[in-house]
Amino acid sequence: MAQPDAAPDHTHPTPGFERPVFIRAGFQLTFDVPYPTPMLFVVQPRDRLEPTGTRQRLLAQRPLGAAQGIHTYTDTHGNTVWRTVAQPGTFTIGHDLIAETTRNPDPAHPDLPKTPVEGLPDETITYLLPSRYVDSDLVSADAWERFGHIQGGWAQVQAISDYLNDTCTYGYGSTSATTAFQALGSGRAVCRDFAHMGVAFCRALNIPARYVCGYLPDIDITPDPVPMDFHAWFEAFIDGQWRTFDARHNRPRAGRLIIAQGRDASDVAFTTSFGSARLTHMKVWADETTPDMTLDTPPNPRIF
Repeated sequence: MAQPDAAPDHTHPTPGFERPVFIRAGFQLTFDVPYPTPMLFVVQPRDRLEPTGTRQRLLAQRPLGAAQGIHTYTDTHGNTVWRTVAQPGTFTIGHDLIAETTRNPDPAHPDLPKTPVEGLPDETITYLLPSRYVDSDLVSADAWERFGHIQGGWAQVQAISDYLNDTCTYGYGSTSATTAFQALGSGRAVCRDFAHMGVAFCRALNIPARYVCGYLPDIDITPDPVPMDFHAWFEAFIDGQWRTFDARHNRPRAGRLIIAQGRDASDVAFTTSFGSARLTHMKVWADETTPDMTLDTPPNPRIF
């Protein structure tokens, strides 16, 4: 698997990054594998240096566990996928990385208009359609009743985030098969469900929306003492750009590090096995680094 240069240069931030911040992030997964099992992993952030949207640059990365026999490819949504065959026994895979992004919180543009369907770029149309976990057709009537009267694209999507954050309780109870419609009915959700529900309401209102997963460190907020996990949020296509929304937290956050995006969680599952591979251990970390940190320094001790 391709790795960025091992030695990060914190002294020369990437041109164009406003208020740069450096993030130490990574994960390690351990599986019990009874026989050779083909597996896919969608876990690899990539450089995002476009002038719009979330900007990030990988500075250094090292593998944790399996490093040989891993093939990478780019899927139809632009995500990097690791592909391998896990051998029988204990199989461990992961990475530890340092990346650069911005300390600026998610931008807010409350006056942005809604783009009519006929004015949308061709590549966004797929994000208007129902998908495996985003049954937007089932929430259409509810969406138009609750949000159809709101003028403006940003205002509609922000109203969706406000509603979900106010009415859904964060907590476990859903499964990997729970759809947006089912999560809305239960009133209980984890970050994956909040993202699916937000995407479903947007699509029902003819706003392209996609599911995003990545790392979200505790920057400029009180640290959460619970173990870190991957996070999910969503993006809505408003006035010519993909815009970040997070119905789980419903507040601008800094330091997001995108791993992947897709129609829903089925496109960006962090692991997919074609056989029997039982996850026995998982740890994830994402924290702001000091300027002198290298990959030789252990990650945040609250994780290990």
